Amino acid sequence: MVFKRLLGSLGVGGPTVDTVLDAAPGSGHAAVPGGALTGRVHLKGGSSDFDISEIALELIARVEAETDGGEQHGTVAFERYVVGGGFRLAAETEQVVPFSVVLPWETPVSELYGQPLGIVLGVRTELAVAGAKDKGDLDALAVGPLPVQEAVLEALGQLGFGFRTADLEYGRIGGTGQQLPFYQEIELSPAPQYAHAINEIEVTFLAHPGGLEVVLEADKRGGMFTPGHDALTRFTVSHQDVATRDWAAEVDGWVRQLVEHRAAYGTHASYGHHDPYAGGHHGHPGHHDGHRSGPGVGTAIAAGAAGLAVGVAGGLIAAEVVDEVGDFFEGDDEGDDGDEG
Repeated sequence: MVFKRLLGSLGVGGPTVDTVLDAAPGSGHAAVPGGALTGRVHLKGGSSDFDISEIALELIARVEAETDGGEQHGTVAFERYVVGGGFRLAAETEQVVPFSVVLPWETPVSELYGQPLGIVLGVRTELAVAGAKDKGDLDALAVGPLPVQEAVLEALGQLGFGFRTADLEYGRIGGTGQQLPFYQEIELSPAPQYAHAINEIEVTFLAHPGGLEVVLEADKRGGMFTPGHDALTRFTVSHQDVATRDWAAEVDGWVRQLVEHRAAYGTHASYGHHDPYAGGHHGHPGHHDGHRSGPGVGTAIAAGAAGLAVGVAGGLIAAEVVDEVGDFFEGDDEGDDGDEG
């Protein structure tokens, strides 16, 4: 176990901390949006006794933002939990503080079928000791899809769409029940039957306790006399729909509506600054239902049929993605949350 010494305000003789997440990348135990995040905070006393007034965990994400100066990158803290405190840690002693907290429903998906998507999420541990606060540990977090999210992605894979990339965009999608100050975009290459009409399609999931808003955006190809343009549409499904729909037919109907642009919906509202907690807790999830089919063959998440998994394994696990994640967690600036980098 490698403990991270709390330097800075606490000095060399301060306590050390190591947070162990059950949902760490490579553990095989990814958390899910709206589900429990569990783990343990291991503390080891320093050269003297210290009063631990608070142990807090922050969820952080690496996001992109479009500004006048171009695309900027930075980190946003999007949730904070107090998991312990109010005790004295004696010199040279060890103590373990277990925790179980609930992730926000809109927590981004960082891996699919066990493969990383290039989304950088982390949990940072903050101790309040001797009247000072110090951020002593930063750990990568693995989040997998909800069953209904996986069903939609699986259907897209079966239809022939291929995974390209995924990122987190700072800003809001107009007219939705979005809660966090950023949203995830999963970019897909077009299925052969739609390649004549679109260059790519982007999928955004906005989960909530009752279900899921699925926002689809297509980069439509132009014609001989018409320019290309973006088309946007949205559909809402419930978590209980996973076992009652023919998802391939359902999602194909969504894409057809998008391509034909019969259900244009909203615009992306981008912001040119990073404010970790700005306006993150208002609005209500929408209840507009898109195209529905009757009960079908279920989710059809079968081994070997995961078309998007092939795209992930074949195109995403590249050295630059691994380096980006590593650089983020090794070089994170403790005092730079929400600032553009």
